[in-house]
Parts: sequence; structure tokens; C-alpha cells
Amino acid sequence: MTATKRPAPAVPGGRPSDEDPIRVSFRRYAGVRTRVLEVGETVAEPEVPRRSLRRRSATPHVRPTAPRLVLLHGYCDSADTWRPALEQLAAAGIPAVAVDLPGFGDAQPLRPGPMLPQLDAFTTAVVREQAVLGSVVLAGNSLGGTMSLRAAQNSRLPISGVVSIAAPGFVDSWLIRAMARYPLPLRLYSSLPLPVPGFLVRKVAEQLVPRLLYADSGAADATQVQRFTALFPDYRATKSRLEEARQLVAELADAYRLDSVEVPLLVVACGKDKLVTAASGRQLHTLVPHSRLLVREDWGHCPQLDDPVEVAELLTYFAASAVRTTQAKRAAATAPKAVSEDTAAG
Repeated sequence: MTATKRPAPAVPGGRPSDEDPIRVSFRRYAGVRTRVLEVGETVAEPEVPRRSLRRRSATPHVRPTAPRLVLLHGYCDSADTWRPALEQLAAAGIPAVAVDLPGFGDAQPLRPGPMLPQLDAFTTAVVREQAVLGSVVLAGNSLGGTMSLRAAQNSRLPISGVVSIAAPGFVDSWLIRAMARYPLPLRLYSSLPLPVPGFLVRKVAEQLVPRLLYADSGAADATQVQRFTALFPDYRATKSRLEEARQLVAELADAYRLDSVEVPLLVVACGKDKLVTAASGRQLHTLVPHSRLLVREDWGHCPQLDDPVEVAELLTYFAASAVRTTQAKRAAATAPKAVSEDTAAG
């Protein structure tokens, strides 16, 4: 199933509702202003009377435990890639947010220097905000999968589970390996004395994007393809994105400390992925023994575009399971240990 626009749900009168279930706002995380897409109910903080500000209530604060999904997109993508899945999650009543990562979509640009540490700080801020409202389960596609794994490596972050979809840096395709090696064609393109005409750049992008991101390029959603190709309007923008991609691929060489991942992890590998092979997902599953592996031979690099209905269901069931598992572990760790009669007697 492709990411096509579904008819608006009907209201009691039988007419379709024009109300979009996805709320759009702008927030600031780790100093970066970005756009947030959100579905599901939020838990409003109770108003504190002015006279009681100096004295806190003795009633202990109990945090909600319902799963909250935080969705992270891939390189040269935006939160809009999750819109079809967010619609499904909204219909199911599952709270979720998708954010534009720094440097992409409507977020502020990345600063000069290493990219992953900046993305780490941003992801950490998003997780901490959402953790106030419930148990957080991170799900990321491609670069978002990398950021989810890196967040899971931080034991201080309140994360109940992670879904990593086509995360690069393991057994990648020839295309990603080529970016790291910077072969002659890319060097020639970057050093052309005259820029390639913008219309030609866009034409090439229109042909490549569906083939790289979808399992079946013929079933690609035109709106999603147009969103991606808008990132390559001319020669200068394309050259800048290529240089940024080379830097990111180089940073991926030392991106993971997987022995630190203790939360439940679901690895999703896609058989028709032209960028990150299914073998990459299998290797990640091997490196994290307690993880679960799902291989879908009919999905491409962005399964949230290929099959948003199935992806939304997958995220929903995993989130519920991961939260139960994590809560049980935390309860066992904090429970008082039984004292034997011999020990009590001295």
C-alpha cells in the first residue's frame, strides 16, 4: 500500500470531516526551533495557585505510563514522511509526535562541525519533553534510526523502547559506500566550472527519488516525491547536500556503542531497500542479542511511505509490549530483596 491521501473520515451526519487530526506547532529543542506534528491527547499540566508556588504539595506526582511514540525521519527528509502513519495512529488514539530534525524541513540549520552530536542534543530534548507525558518509545527511519539507537545508548534517558528502521552504518548499499569513498564522478560534479542547469537537476531528482525511497517506484506518491525533489532545486543546493552526506557517512563509522543498548529494540530490515540492505538490519540484530528482527521483503527504504497502515500497527503493538517489559524490569530492580530466615537471625 502506498502513501496516498485517504478520504476524510465521516462525521455523524454522513459528510466527510475536514478537520486534520494532525496538529502542527513550532517549538524549540536544544536551542533549535523546529516544526512538530502531533496526534493524540496531551496531558495538560495542572494550574498551580499563585499563593502555593512557594510550597509544593506533599502529594507525590505519578507520571502517566501510556506509550508515546516519537518519530524521527531520515536524511534529506522531514516530519511529513510520517504523516500517513500519523493519520493511522490518530485514528487508533495513539499519542505520537514527529519532528523536523535540525537542518531539514522547517527546522533551523545545523551549525558547522560534527552533525551527530547536534542531533543527539536535539533528540534528547524531545525525549525529555515527551517523557513528562508518558512512556517514550522512539522510532526512526534511516538517519532517524541512527539517532534512535544513539539515544538508546544513553541509559539516563527515559526511553522504554526503540524501533530502528533501515539505520545505516552496518552493511550499507554500494551507493552509501560510494559517498564515503568520494569517487571520481562525485568529484567531477563538485568541481564543474559551470553549474548544471536547475531544471536538469530537478529532472534527475524526480527520476531517482522514487527509485531510492520506495519499494515500487511506480506506486510513489507524487506529493511525497515533490517534497523530496524540492530539496535539490539547483546545482548549488545539490552540491551542498552531497558534501553534507559525505560528512554524515564519515561520522557513521564511529556512531554506535551497541553494548550499551538495554531497552527493548525492534530492528526492521527491508528487502527492497536500495540504500541500506536487509543484511544491515540482520547484523544490527546480531550485535544486540536481546533485540527482535522483522524482515519485510516487500518494503523499500521508507516503509512508512510504502505501507503506513502496517507500519502504524507495528509501532502500536511494539510500543505497548516495550513499555510493559521496561516497567517490569524497573519494578524488579527497585523491589526490596527478600531476606532469608538465616540472614535475619544473624
